[in-house]
Amino acid sequence: MRKIHFHPCGNFRERYDQELAVFMTDFGRLWAGIGLLLLFIVVPMVASPYMMYVFNMVGIAAIAAIGLNILIGFTGQISLGHGAFFGVGAYAGAIFATDLHMPLFLAVPAAGLFTAGVGMIFGIPSGRLKGLYLTIATLAGQFIIEYLLIHWESLTKGTMGIMLPPTAFLGLPVSGDTGFYYIIFAALCGAVWVAVNLMRTRFGRAFIAIRDNDRAAEGMGIPIFPYKLLSFGISSFYAGFAGALWAFYMGSITAEPFNLGLSVEYIAMVIIGGMGSISGSIFGAVFITLLNESLRFMTELLMNTGIVTQSGLNVAPLREFVFGLAIVLFILMEPRGLAEVWRIVRSSFRLWPFSY
Repeated sequence: MRKIHFHPCGNFRERYDQELAVFMTDFGRLWAGIGLLLLFIVVPMVASPYMMYVFNMVGIAAIAAIGLNILIGFTGQISLGHGAFFGVGAYAGAIFATDLHMPLFLAVPAAGLFTAGVGMIFGIPSGRLKGLYLTIATLAGQFIIEYLLIHWESLTKGTMGIMLPPTAFLGLPVSGDTGFYYIIFAALCGAVWVAVNLMRTRFGRAFIAIRDNDRAAEGMGIPIFPYKLLSFGISSFYAGFAGALWAFYMGSITAEPFNLGLSVEYIAMVIIGGMGSISGSIFGAVFITLLNESLRFMTELLMNTGIVTQSGLNVAPLREFVFGLAIVLFILMEPRGLAEVWRIVRSSFRLWPFSY
């Protein structure tokens, strides 16, 4: 009979497979199974069409945020071009689907690989730059890509955008929020699994060493420039993969959404969720997506009630103001983000009624 494993009082790992295990106990595997059951069976049965739309937006944002967290939270490289890489993936997926007639299950990974190549090109300055200078370099990349998406009309159709054909997956037509829900969250589960296991390999440990002290990492024999480029490539792959999913889900794309504001949104997801935490990326995506929807609802309410027109208030900058305020408050009150809050809550339940 198989022995049930509980949380040990201490660290008694004796083998590498114990150190690399994702789930330390049987209860961890049980809760993961319950979560997947709720995610793929219960939620589609009880959620309204609007809630399914919100879930899909959360799933796509979480995939892109995981990629940015690998770059910022685990490797320590700042990027203000993640929104542009998201747009590159969206346009690449749309072009592969319309011009090359690729199905979804081929176009989305291909768009991710193409975006990874673009991200590694714009990551080349990381070999000589870091800190504020690298931030400015990635900001320049954001503006360059944004300009190309708008003005390279022979490829991107300019302001007219691209209309994607009806989506099919493995020969089956995919339509509506529920159909895309299964694809998006299956992709999210795969993205989480890859990211969690990546951080347990020598590549992930090299990323963390570079983040903590790049000179010390180089002194230990880690080639920091190739690993920085690899981190840019992996981060861009996640962004491009999410962008291609978003393009297929929307059915048509234009260049307007892929601006600097989108990059700031993803940075907010990483900071609020928790840098250096895969689960924090998901928490941040949930928080920012729900905040976006709440602000949209509140703005429509203020416009419909006439309060805005009577008082002369301008609600256009409200979204940016709330984003900035949320980032500042989290940095001051909980710099390790929602992932740390979740860890404290879990520890409280596990250790109750003791305080240690």
